[in-house]
Amino acid sequence: ELTGLPTTARSLNKIGIRMEKGKLQDAEYTGPVLEEVLRTNMTTRRVPNEGVYKGMPVVVSPIRNEDGEVICTIGVVDIVGAIDISCTFSEYPGIIAEVEAAKKRN
Repeated sequence: ELTGLPTTARSLNKIGIRMEKGKLQDAEYTGPVLEEVLRTNMTTRRVPNEGVYKGMPVVVSPIRNEDGEVICTIGVVDIVGAIDISCTFSEYPGIIAEVEAAKKRN
């Protein structure tokens, strides 16, 4: 229960797990984004169009060995990605302007 968020993991050689609310939900789990990150070795943020988390934003990252090769992946449901920031802050245009200015600086 590291984050309190739905969490998934899968190794390169073994099928993975899915946990929610600190409890194991599936001991033979994999998902499309876990598989994608195993192939690409790159952190991915997206909304899958299939699987248990279909329609929910997720973030999945590779865990690498000392040579930089992916050995497993870990993913969480991205609650920040689920928030429509512009809608949330539409009453506060100054905040949106600050965020846009910060984006331009980076």
